[in-house]
Amino acid sequence: MDARHVKTMADLKTLIEERQLRQIKVGLVDIDGVMCGKYMSRDKFLSSLEGGFGFCDVVFGWDVGDKLYDNTLLTGWGRGYGDAQIRLIPESCRELPLEDNMIFVQGEVIGRLEGLCPRGVLRRVVERARAMGFEPMAGFEYEFLVTDESNAALQDKLYQNPKPLGSGAFGYSVLRNSVNTDFYRGLLDLCEQMNMPVEGFHEETGPGALEAALTVDKAMTAADNAVCFKTFSKVLAEKQGRMICYMAKWNEEHSGQGGHIHISLKNRDGHSAFHQAGRDHNISDTMRHFIGGIQKLMPQFMSLAAPTINSFRRLVPGYWAPTSALWGVDNRTVAIRAIPGSSKSQRVEYRLPGADTNPYLALASGLAAGLYGIENKIEPEEPVTANGYLLQAPPHLQLHRTLWDAAQALRASAAARDWFGDDFVDHFAATREWEEREFQRHVTDWELKRYFEII
Repeated sequence: MDARHVKTMADLKTLIEERQLRQIKVGLVDIDGVMCGKYMSRDKFLSSLEGGFGFCDVVFGWDVGDKLYDNTLLTGWGRGYGDAQIRLIPESCRELPLEDNMIFVQGEVIGRLEGLCPRGVLRRVVERARAMGFEPMAGFEYEFLVTDESNAALQDKLYQNPKPLGSGAFGYSVLRNSVNTDFYRGLLDLCEQMNMPVEGFHEETGPGALEAALTVDKAMTAADNAVCFKTFSKVLAEKQGRMICYMAKWNEEHSGQGGHIHISLKNRDGHSAFHQAGRDHNISDTMRHFIGGIQKLMPQFMSLAAPTINSFRRLVPGYWAPTSALWGVDNRTVAIRAIPGSSKSQRVEYRLPGADTNPYLALASGLAAGLYGIENKIEPEEPVTANGYLLQAPPHLQLHRTLWDAAQALRASAAARDWFGDDFVDHFAATREWEEREFQRHVTDWELKRYFEII
């Protein structure tokens, strides 16, 4: 049996029996979108399929550097860092071609900490969409840097002056992707074998800059594919003596790295809820209200799509990243790009998220905001037909300039609490406040160069 055919517990047990697997790799995505996990013995895994298993809740109680938060309530020293309860998801089973004959299965938090689980947050938004009569569809696009040197080499020089896989700005270059076929073909083959299909893969503009568009799928599957793509593309690169960087902006001289999400809705009959022939650009009332919801709530939900200090380095004028909550038809200078087409291709591109986002939370933020717009029949502002970077957006559409301000907006948002739950909002906002506080403790290279001698 191939892992992609696993849909049930019985299927998964059959696969394990057929292959006589002794261990299975399991994974859980933390609040930052980092894949945590371990190997489990065959017997432990089979037992956990029925009853779940415990995973230390510290994975929700520390930052990306494993430094413990001091401002969270549901996990911490006061709670004793007990176990979070995890249920395994049979249909998430994938081949691990980089580990001969091994399989990978994702889990999701249940019980006391269920409200903090990023996958659970998206699942609940999708369930509300279905209750409204819609099936959400999504496709992720990632821009990322590939270096032609190892992680160890980069660590030794503190990630300064990385050697990119290719030099100069050479977007869409056939020369580059033909020369570096070991990486290109290696990643494409990996994605095919792991059932996270890639629709398009090309050179972006900038040294070592690449872009991969993952194939559209149902929202949960699309996000599962995205988080696995980010994780295992890095694994492949490091096995090749290279490295992939998904920072929102790794160098001030180059454009940032987006993690754009294409979103559409299907009605219960399987037809597009966004496409209405005869309307301007075929935009249905549902699609228009969806756009209105994203536009209205983008400042409130921003920290889910810009979750790191570095996220805000990307969001500057003229570098292919939005600076306000404007929208337009097929306009890449705004945050919400309405893409007209056939009933199959009509969609919204949510351009605020960077490559550094947690896929579950970035998609949940765009989808929940759009559904809020449908529920409340929110009308968007007039579409932008010019260069959105040159326009001064009204105050209510301006985006926050710091992670701290974005976290405060999330805390104060009644819509966020309705769609994501109080536990998640309070915990996530606290973790972003922590991230800002940690940054403020450090002296940057810019400060040293600017002030050390002259001030």
